[in-house]
Amino acid sequence: MDRRKSLKTLVIGTVTTGVLVEACKPSDNKTAGTTATPAATDGYNRMKEEQEAQKTIEAQGAFFTQQEMATITLLADIIIPKDEVSGSATDAKVPEFIEYIVKDMPEHQTPLKGGLRWLDLKCIGLYGKAFTDCSHDEQIAVVDMIAYPKKAKKENQPGVAFFSRMRDLTATGFYTTEIGFKDVGYIGNTITKWTGVPDDVLKQYGYAYTEKELKECI
Repeated sequence: MDRRKSLKTLVIGTVTTGVLVEACKPSDNKTAGTTATPAATDGYNRMKEEQEAQKTIEAQGAFFTQQEMATITLLADIIIPKDEVSGSATDAKVPEFIEYIVKDMPEHQTPLKGGLRWLDLKCIGLYGKAFTDCSHDEQIAVVDMIAYPKKAKKENQPGVAFFSRMRDLTATGFYTTEIGFKDVGYIGNTITKWTGVPDDVLKQYGYAYTEKELKECI
C-alpha cells in the first residue's frame, strides 16, 4: 500500500477518530493520545487529578511481555515504515505509546493480548514458528491476510479485528508526535507572512488584485 495516499488519508479522516476521541475525553482524565511518550509532558498545563492518574499508570509494571513487545514493534514498523519523508513508527516510540495506552484504556488489553496470541498461532500453523521468528516475506504474507477486511477469509477474522486495532493505535501514536506532524506537513499555530492568493489561482477564477489592495493589504 502507498503510505502517503492511504494511511495518511485514513488517519486524518476516520481510522483513529475513535481512539483519539476516547483518549481526549476530559471527564475521564485521559492523558494518552497527545504524545508517544506521555511522561515527557512533566505535568505542563494539567490538573492535579491528571498528574496523579499518570503517576498511577506509570507505577504499573509492564503489561506486555518482551516477546509481545517485539511483535508489536515489528507490526508497527510494517504499518508505518521509515521512508524518505520521516522515521518509522518505532522512531516515534509507538510501541511505548501502545504499552502506555493499554494501561490508560484497559479495554484494549484483552483484544491486543488475544490478537498477538492469534498471530503467533497462525504463523506456527503456516511456518512452524512465531511471528518474530518468521522471515520478512513470511511476516508480510501473514499481514496481507488480515490487513484488508473485505478480502480476508472468514477464518482470519479474529486477526482482522486485531490488526485493525493495532493499525489504529499505531497511527494515533505516530501522528501525535513531532515526527508525525512533520510527516503530514502540519505546522500548527505558526506565524507566517501572508502574500496573498497565488497568481495562478487568481487567474483560474478570473480575479486579480487592484493596485490599492496590493499596496495596502499585501
